[in-house]
Amino acid sequence: MRNELTLSIEGMHCEACVRRVTAALQGVEGVKVGSVEVGSAKTTFDSNQTSAEEIAAAVNRIGFSAHVEK
Repeated sequence: MRNELTLSIEGMHCEACVRRVTAALQGVEGVKVGSVEVGSAKTTFDSNQTSAEEIAAAVNRIGFSAHVEK
């Protein structure tokens, strides 16, 4: 099942940050990246392969603070 996810991301300042977050999201199995901008990301994901929390954790591991928007 595909789910939409919007992340609020603190600590992003530039296009290099956008590229790093995009790469981190693409590295999570089951995630399709919609858009990444300074401060946010929109994705869809397969809930059989990953969870919103795991996706946020992938962004947190590279030094940003990601929060799932409800």
